Amino acid sequence: MKPAGILVLSNIKNIKTAITEIKKLIKNLYIHLNIPSEVKVQVPQWSSVIREIYLDSSYYDSTIDVRILVDPIKKQKFSELRNVQHIFCDGQFSEICDSLKKFYQIDKPEVILSNETRPCFEIDCNNAENMEYKTYDTVVLGGTFDRIHTGHKIFLTEAVLRACKRLVVGVTDENMLHNKTLTELILPTEQRINDVKNFLSEIDSNLQYEVVVIQDAFGPTKSDPNMDMIIVSAETYKGALKVNEIRKENGLKELEIFTIKLAEADIDENNKHKESKISSCNLRMDLLGTLLQEPAPRVNLSKQPYIIGLTGSIGSGKSVMAQRLGEMGAFVIDCDKVAHEVYEPGTPAYESIIAHFGRDIIDSNNKIDRKKLGAIVFNDSKELEILNNLVWPAIMKEVKRKISELKDVKIVVLEAALLLRAGWEKECHEVWSMIISPNTAIKRVQERNKLSEEEARKRIENQPHNKEFVKKSNVIFSSEWSYEYTKYQAEKAWKSLCDRIAGF
Repeated sequence: MKPAGILVLSNIKNIKTAITEIKKLIKNLYIHLNIPSEVKVQVPQWSSVIREIYLDSSYYDSTIDVRILVDPIKKQKFSELRNVQHIFCDGQFSEICDSLKKFYQIDKPEVILSNETRPCFEIDCNNAENMEYKTYDTVVLGGTFDRIHTGHKIFLTEAVLRACKRLVVGVTDENMLHNKTLTELILPTEQRINDVKNFLSEIDSNLQYEVVVIQDAFGPTKSDPNMDMIIVSAETYKGALKVNEIRKENGLKELEIFTIKLAEADIDENNKHKESKISSCNLRMDLLGTLLQEPAPRVNLSKQPYIIGLTGSIGSGKSVMAQRLGEMGAFVIDCDKVAHEVYEPGTPAYESIIAHFGRDIIDSNNKIDRKKLGAIVFNDSKELEILNNLVWPAIMKEVKRKISELKDVKIVVLEAALLLRAGWEKECHEVWSMIISPNTAIKRVQERNKLSEEEARKRIENQPHNKEFVKKSNVIFSSEWSYEYTKYQAEKAWKSLCDRIAGF
């Protein structure tokens, strides 16, 4: 577990300096707001300050997981936090630092980041009777909550600020996520639930939390009589109105609705396909071209050349990606072309195929007629398995021969649609996969192969599911967007690969 630290923050203007210093030591940071004792405002009025801190800290360094503690705002006891090893302070506030060091059993002295001696927070105390400053016994909200990001933190903290006793959070089940972008990269439901629970229990340990999986858009709101307020984003406001409509039909009181402004994302030229808001979709897009899981040790392989297995379903853009990687410096072996070679007369595979399937599959040139062979194997799964067992080892044997003859080649890319089915990932240091949505795949196969939608759909359904590629891959790409964006992913992956193998 990475070491964590607590920043006693007395002035929001010190965030940039604090993040710059702190990121050298930790990646998990809890912010304890040092609130002057004379400041008397309603708890929800801190929301604008918290929002600004989250946005600023993310802007200055998005790699640090920042969590703002609500306990100090509510004048409650310290939360039980994980692995706290450092105390930082943006001023000379020894009393509170001593208390934190004692509670978290930290021996080392706090790190003083400035010479300030008085806390300073600017809080808007006007319109104190406005509904947005009210608190409620039970607050409810819902979402996907895939990989807790700045937008989630603001959303959840707003709910915590307004809840006096109980907070109910609905987390959408996987069956509701089919239309999400890069749905295959969404974390499992149980992990998302645990991530929400951990975040909430850390920022405020004094509320009753109910984090539940929801199978529809309404979850417990349609039946729980003890809810008081629902928190939504601007884009889901109509959903809150529908919740109240259903509650009224069920004889339940309508919920107060609090709408949160979405946090805008910082989009550069390379990421113009992203959403304009901070979102999980954008985070999943950021994962493309990055190392999602460490490569498994391959003691059967030499360190050089470093072998990348490139795979993906039909229409996903494997060949274009292979070409890109070749232009960057990889030696590319097209396993489909190698497969044609092993069918040629005189090869061991040729003789084995004829011995099993007979000479009726040979054409006038003494070559295997693959259409005749296909008519046999694609109508009989056992015969197809026999053919695969004859051909796949022969293909890999030829691939290994080609690799053994290479001189001064650092990186080899094996382009192979059958990589995972054939078990060839064991012959690669890493597996890189292309994925696209089924609808996009169907359109591409229709256009490329001049097929009907039904015919194209059948071909796609016979391919491994995208989740299988994600599960068994180290790096994932998607050609769902523009040529330039896919190229950007490739360049990112190539640079990361070169850095990883530089010491080999």
